[in-house]
Amino acid sequence: MCGIAGFNWNDELILNRMCESIKHRGPDDEGSYLDDEVSLGHRRLSIQDLSEKGHQPMANEDGTIILVYNGEIYNFLELKEELIEKGYDFRSHTDTEVVLYAYEEYGADCVQHFNGMWAFCIYDKTKNILFLSRDRFGIKPVYYHFDGNRFIFSSEIKAIIEHDIPREENRAIVFDYLYFNLTDHCEDTFFTGIKRLMPGHNMIFDLSSKKIDIDQYYDVKTKSVKEENDHLKVKEIFTDSVRKRLISDVPVGSCLSGGIDSSAVVVTMRKVDPDAEIKTFSLRFPGNSIDEGVYQQEINNMANSVNFCISPKPSELINDLQELFLAQEEPFSGTSVYGQYRVMKLASDNGMKVLLDGQGADEVLAGYHYFHGYYYYELLKRFKFSLLLKEANSCYAKSRSFSPIIYLFLRMTPSSIKRFIYNNRKVPFLSSDFVTEHKDRKDERWDIYTLDEALYSSLATYSLPHLLRFEDKNSMRFSIESRVPFLDHRFVEYLFSMDPGQKIHDGVTKYTFRQAMEGELPQSILSRHDKIGFATPEESWLKDEAVRDIIHRIIDSESFRKRRYWDGEMVRGMYEKLVEGKSSSIFVGTEIWRCISVELWMRLFIDRQGFMAE
Repeated sequence: MCGIAGFNWNDELILNRMCESIKHRGPDDEGSYLDDEVSLGHRRLSIQDLSEKGHQPMANEDGTIILVYNGEIYNFLELKEELIEKGYDFRSHTDTEVVLYAYEEYGADCVQHFNGMWAFCIYDKTKNILFLSRDRFGIKPVYYHFDGNRFIFSSEIKAIIEHDIPREENRAIVFDYLYFNLTDHCEDTFFTGIKRLMPGHNMIFDLSSKKIDIDQYYDVKTKSVKEENDHLKVKEIFTDSVRKRLISDVPVGSCLSGGIDSSAVVVTMRKVDPDAEIKTFSLRFPGNSIDEGVYQQEINNMANSVNFCISPKPSELINDLQELFLAQEEPFSGTSVYGQYRVMKLASDNGMKVLLDGQGADEVLAGYHYFHGYYYYELLKRFKFSLLLKEANSCYAKSRSFSPIIYLFLRMTPSSIKRFIYNNRKVPFLSSDFVTEHKDRKDERWDIYTLDEALYSSLATYSLPHLLRFEDKNSMRFSIESRVPFLDHRFVEYLFSMDPGQKIHDGVTKYTFRQAMEGELPQSILSRHDKIGFATPEESWLKDEAVRDIIHRIIDSESFRKRRYWDGEMVRGMYEKLVEGKSSSIFVGTEIWRCISVELWMRLFIDRQGFMAE
């Protein structure tokens, strides 16, 4: 796992500055390649073949193809054998060299042969192009800036803004975040002029014509053929996915929240390697309703793993806040991101360089409670009233919550009414001019009505992309490679091929996977219907005395009051009601956080003033 950077001219000084800004992504080695056409830089986190033979940039035998690469190809050994049979001579035991020769053999189609996560740039001297690619689901990031002449790319935005480019917020993306709570949902970032290469896409930059051609090489909808529910097949693919993600020349541990997903990862790690030392890393809040310690302990006992846990305090959040924003580079929704940040730091402090994580499971397995609403609406449209009632009754019996029915009504509510509710109830604190300016912006989730459509949009656009951004930035901040077995494309395609009733059944989400893990996980975890993950006690944190002082300093500041996005006095009133326990909205803490997040991001990256300036 590494950091990559580059641009389409020769300048060693600025390349070194770019690479220095992302050195946390690769503290083990650094390298560069420069000629009259390009400057390419690399920071290495050594995972496979720790020797100097893994040094990057890496070139083929005649020096016509140069690669900078960030990722892991889990089937690289199989591909290596195929390429050896075709006559390629390997000098290392790295997957990097496999990527290099796969491109030489297959061209842009090489990505179709990979099982893994990646973001890379290949300089093909013969064609005079830069070929960039990002993995199927966007586990690894690549950002770029192109002004018609200068083309700049990197694993992180902070390297791109080492260049002399305009610093301006993208008002449309700020609106999507404040109004719809959307981030990472399109190619545009919060920075005007900086884009992300989208998941499952390749890019060719022609160095002669200075033209960009972007092509989508992967779409899970085109790969899924309807299958019957075979939970044994689900277990088989998942087990092999975990097995592949244990390939490493350094120890591999795991995050452990205590839910079904991370628990399944840990017990499968033990199943695959009975003798390995397994370290797990958890978040704990003893005495709080979101604490999952009892489940974590049960799994650690079952898997004979060594657990390390952290219990962050609100004052620690304040102390780490600037560094957290620097790591994430764009605003983020809520303090749970900090919980994950601290788990990654804990793992780093205990010598880990590779962690497995359960990210992606909820999007693939229909794990979020709001998916019930889409399924109910689908049943309603198909006139399956008895099944709808059965599902709703079963769900309520297990969760004692009416939220799935509320989600159903939201599916039935016309967009015009949803807009009215948002303007007058959900985000009335936003400036009317700002809302009017972006009245044509849409949340396409409002027009999704089936479970399969909801799962697809969650995976491709609305949920997974920002979670993977949080994961990548938090883990790599501490030089940790995070691997996600639930996003093996074989697993995703197989689950997507199943009918809705095989994903939600008898009021239960993740139905098929729960069946697959029968006998592997304790019943206490298989029967869980709550959804916590790495949650933090956000509302109580926002009321904490140490945090209150900082929030007042922010919302009372001149810069906050003068922002063109919100009514500062209304936001202040919302916060006072929250502190006093008089708020009528369960989302008010999240809404306040979004305003604070934008304000602090603006100060740090756009205004470049003091982070906590008055």
